[in-house]
Amino acid sequence: MDTLSDRVIETAKYMIETKCTVRSAAAHLGVSKSTVHKDMAYRLEKIDKALYDEVEKIMQLNKAQRHIRGGLATKRKYELIKGATE
Repeated sequence: MDTLSDRVIETAKYMIETKCTVRSAAAHLGVSKSTVHKDMAYRLEKIDKALYDEVEKIMQLNKAQRHIRGGLATKRKYELIKGATE
C-alpha cells in the first residue's frame, strides 16, 4: 500500500474507534480537516467500502449533532464572559 491509502485507512480506523469528529481526527493525526474530510468522503469509498460505510454513519451523526455542540460552546463562552465581569 502507498502512503495515501495508509493514511486514509489509519484515519478511518481512528474515527471508528473513537467516534470523533473530522476536526478532532485531523488534530490527532496532524493534517488539515479538509484533508480528513476529502479522505473520508471520497477516497475511502474507493479503497475500502466497508470502512467507508462505518465512517459515513459517524460523520452523519456528527453532522446532525453539530448545531447542538455549537450552541453549547456559545453558552459556555458567554457564561465565562459573564463570570469574568462579576
